Amino acid sequence: MLIIFGGLPGTGKTTIARALALRLGAVHLRIDTIEAPIIAAYGDDVADVGYRVGYGVADDNLRLGRTVIADSVNPLQLTRDAWRAVATRADTASIEVEIVCSDVNVHRRRVELRLSEIPELNPSSWEQVCGRRFEPWRSEHIVIDTAGRDIDDCLAELMTRLPAVA
Repeated sequence: MLIIFGGLPGTGKTTIARALALRLGAVHLRIDTIEAPIIAAYGDDVADVGYRVGYGVADDNLRLGRTVIADSVNPLQLTRDAWRAVATRADTASIEVEIVCSDVNVHRRRVELRLSEIPELNPSSWEQVCGRRFEPWRSEHIVIDTAGRDIDDCLAELMTRLPAVA
């Protein structure tokens, strides 16, 4: 199965995606990790290169029978459609998960206090997060709100809402 995450920076998306990958023994495919060395080598104008590499790596792992968790902002319907097309090509199911933080103050605090785990990438500023283009979902998906909740609670909710993947 391909589990397609999306959500603005600072919502808790990567934290939940990692925890889910550990729980399921799945491949965690993080677009930031793919883009960092590309940016270091070629500059900030990477366009959709990281996503395209991610689609290929996901396809390889899905064809091996692995569950893949795609972790990216995934802000456009175009990228969401492309992830689903990867699952279709690999003849496997996909499910989409949007991570949100409905408390603006909590979300802002998270964004402003974040430290990058990836030296080549600087965390987004609050202004960048607020100004980012993020299209509403048009497809059926799970929404997990992380406001006022810890990772264990969010992961437990997600596990109850996912179809059987193991």
